[in-house]
Amino acid sequence: MSGQVVVGTSSWADPGFVAEWYPPKLPAAEQLPYYAERFAAVEVNTTYYAIPAAATVERWAEVTPAGFTFDVKLHQALSRHSAQLDSLPKALRDRVETTPRGRVRPSPALDRELAERYLKALEPLIDAGKLSSFLLQLSPAFKPPGKRLDELDDLLGALAPHPVAIELRHRAWLHDERRADTLAWLEEHGAAFVGVDAPQGKPPTMLPRLDAVTRPDLAYLRLHGRNARGWVKGRTVAERFGYRYDDAELEEIAERAERLAEEADTVRVMFNNNRGDDAPVAAQRLRELLGQGPAER
Repeated sequence: MSGQVVVGTSSWADPGFVAEWYPPKLPAAEQLPYYAERFAAVEVNTTYYAIPAAATVERWAEVTPAGFTFDVKLHQALSRHSAQLDSLPKALRDRVETTPRGRVRPSPALDRELAERYLKALEPLIDAGKLSSFLLQLSPAFKPPGKRLDELDDLLGALAPHPVAIELRHRAWLHDERRADTLAWLEEHGAAFVGVDAPQGKPPTMLPRLDAVTRPDLAYLRLHGRNARGWVKGRTVAERFGYRYDDAELEEIAERAERLAEEADTVRVMFNNNRGDDAPVAAQRLRELLGQGPAER
């Protein structure tokens, strides 16, 4: 193994996470410092809903140690989800088109504008060397042949040279006849393919456990759990993604990460099996299986 494997979770402030993993009555302001004593990286989920305030980002940079890094999830309008107008900065709301239901219509101009605002808001992380990548978790509705990856050109260009990790959410992108073209497009555009660990089955949102390196400095693996029934029928995050990985499964994931590290400088492994303390417990155990020592540093 030549590259490094960095393990974390998809948020440090998930409600179940807070209730079951942190010490009782730990103030909210102390949660990220506590987390950063035990892990070296985290995904930021709140940025999917709104661009963060500068003061908030400054604090993220200040309360985490040197070497700690963040993967920042991009806005729902950028990932082609159904975004409400009030999720955008106020200055943009009169300048975008909306659907008859009042949802934001994506456009190259909006992609560039939001990208610029994210870069401005995240300057404290960038200046501190703590921004690892932007995470673009595409909507399942963004699927071929109706949608094309070229629609993301302006966004990727506006965020360059910062890495963008793209999680595809519809299996059609990875069908045998399209897979090579999908991975080639990501490589040509300098985007990192996000491999997933998720339930397997017939629904098109259940993607295969495919790993690939499309950017030599960054590979990405997100763990959504293997709760097939919850994935289809769950109405809450805990119902959909709650899953307790056992050691055999975590050893399998460790092997996947180590294979990716043979090709990439850094492999990000992020647990999104969000129910109670499922994610941090799994992340701590994976670190141990990877020989990264006890969870607490």
